[in-house]
Amino acid sequence: MPPSRLLDIRRIYAEPAAAASARGQEILSRWPEATVVPVESHWRIPELHGDEANVARWVRIKTEALVLGEKKSIATRPNGRSADFIAPSLSNGCAMACVYCYVPRRKGYSNPITVFTNVEQISRHVARHIAKQGVKPEPNQCDPEAWVYDIGENSDCSVDAMISDNVREVCDLFRMSPTAKASFATKSVNRELLEWDPRGRTRIRFSVMPAETAKVTDLRTSPMAERIAAIDDFVEAGYEVHLNLSPVILTPTWVEDWRALLEQIADTMGPAAKAQLAAEMILLTHNAPLHEVNLGWHPRGEELLWQPGLQETKLSQNGAENIRYRRDLKARAVQTLSALVRETLPSCRIRYAF
Repeated sequence: MPPSRLLDIRRIYAEPAAAASARGQEILSRWPEATVVPVESHWRIPELHGDEANVARWVRIKTEALVLGEKKSIATRPNGRSADFIAPSLSNGCAMACVYCYVPRRKGYSNPITVFTNVEQISRHVARHIAKQGVKPEPNQCDPEAWVYDIGENSDCSVDAMISDNVREVCDLFRMSPTAKASFATKSVNRELLEWDPRGRTRIRFSVMPAETAKVTDLRTSPMAERIAAIDDFVEAGYEVHLNLSPVILTPTWVEDWRALLEQIADTMGPAAKAQLAAEMILLTHNAPLHEVNLGWHPRGEELLWQPGLQETKLSQNGAENIRYRRDLKARAVQTLSALVRETLPSCRIRYAF
């Protein structure tokens, strides 16, 4: 695999079992000149995780380092927001560098991609879970007919698909599952996915935000115009395509900026894409420790994200203390943006707002 803007892998940190597996061997063969560093655990790599000095090397580590591990805890969790269930992760971390990403909050000062090589074990678990659910008894906000499984909670599956066949194999599993569908959000346009023939059983959620904001916060991602232009192609290829209006960042011009973005989407999408379109709306959630980390490598982004006069402390479901917009301000923003969607994209239903 030749060097790329996102992935120019120089070092591969690998658990022994992961490196010896069939998937591990496939990945190692893609970067034969990379230095392989044996590690006991993909979670405990001192030179990657928890070292404050890594802040200055944030993007370089994402570009040059890859981790191979085995997922030890394989479980499916209920969700009920974007999906009915959260499937076991196929990877953890990302090569892109969105400044609000929550994954570094858990992994310390760096979060390059960790690929889980025991994909067959994960797939068997998911297949058993789907079979146990049977037919979905009634519609809900996730989907009117199918059980929806988010397969990319801690990663971007479009980028992961550049590294291994993990994502494709799991999407193939859902293609053969008439009662369920896969779902993942992405900020990367990977046109190789257009050859997968998903037959409507994979939902891709393209994350969108005003382009000028994204230039500051969505680093190393596909440009907004490229994401929007790809929607019709993915619908034609057999994907269900939704939008993630996410995260909504309340800049001084956010209303005008979102109106322009939604009008651009409406003018670009064709009738087939509009007919199946839905969206979820997620306002920015931030975190004080991540704020401090970001100041070390991208302080300009924090000028948009860290607004104490507009924000309040929030205790998340996992017990973490995060920062969100004040409840009253958030409620008004949801109403305003919902009205803009109804005006500019009247066929687009908002599945949920958070």
